[in-house]
Amino acid sequence: MKAMVLERPGAELVLVERPNPIPGPGEIRLKVEASAVCRTDLHVIDGELEHPKLPLVPGHEIVGIVDAVGPGVDAARIGRRVGVPWLGHACGVCPYCRSDAENLCDAPLFTGYMRDGGFATHAVADAEFAFDLDPDADPVAQAPLLCAGLIGWRALMKAGDTKRIGLYGFGAAAHIIAQVCRWQGRAVYAFTRQGDEDTQRFALSLGAVWAGGSQDTPPMPLDAALIFAPVGELVPAALRAVRKGGRVICGGIHMSDIPSMPYAVLWGERELFSVANLTRQDATTFFPVAHAAGVRTHTRAYPLAAANEALADLRAGRLTGAAVLVP
Repeated sequence: MKAMVLERPGAELVLVERPNPIPGPGEIRLKVEASAVCRTDLHVIDGELEHPKLPLVPGHEIVGIVDAVGPGVDAARIGRRVGVPWLGHACGVCPYCRSDAENLCDAPLFTGYMRDGGFATHAVADAEFAFDLDPDADPVAQAPLLCAGLIGWRALMKAGDTKRIGLYGFGAAAHIIAQVCRWQGRAVYAFTRQGDEDTQRFALSLGAVWAGGSQDTPPMPLDAALIFAPVGELVPAALRAVRKGGRVICGGIHMSDIPSMPYAVLWGERELFSVANLTRQDATTFFPVAHAAGVRTHTRAYPLAAANEALADLRAGRLTGAAVLVP
């Protein structure tokens, strides 16, 4: 197999050749068709998420065909297309797992962080944490749904049954959830980097009713705001943008420090939430919604060996939608 490997935080990925991995008990092996590039991959590679497995194959939005199974896995799964997300394993016995909150598991394994991920021609995954996918759909289009879609969906569910939704950071997650919101009859207000007119036009083309800079004031108070950009200063900005009783949900796994702010920004029973990881139930509910809503992911495909270029484009904000590596 070929893989793009992180040898130390802060370094560029290196293309290496390895023997094909052998799935262990309860595991499957995938021949990777596509692996989307997520901002969390940047956080891992840049050292903002500490103590990754090293050397490491990043990537946690994996689409592939099962070509081998380990002991205890039904051989009928061979030949099926599956998706592998960020949450690669949960212990099943801690208080969180026993209360349907496996996303908060005390002993998890995260794909592309604690175990090798999908920036490769082959990957091994826990069979119980790999979702069956539509065999007729485009794997490149499916890949961003495995994290950007699932985390966006979990954040949207935290917003409740609200009508005016602000999306801060209009990248991979927001462009998917904007389509879901439109299908649900919600009004989307898109916030981008100041002056990023191209992304604002992109948001409007996906049905947003308004688009502006991240520090702009929307034309009317929002019911809820979802923050996908890893920028702490957006938290007080979003709190100012929501009405009394409104909610702000932080959707990223890492964010820069939230600056000091006056209590008046939070007062009025405004609520601030974070979203951590995902559950398998999120996938069960999200994929049918994405299909019914006719979600179309906007992607830019890169060959596997160009992973560093894809990461650089994501870091610099040069992408519209999501980058996807294709072995």
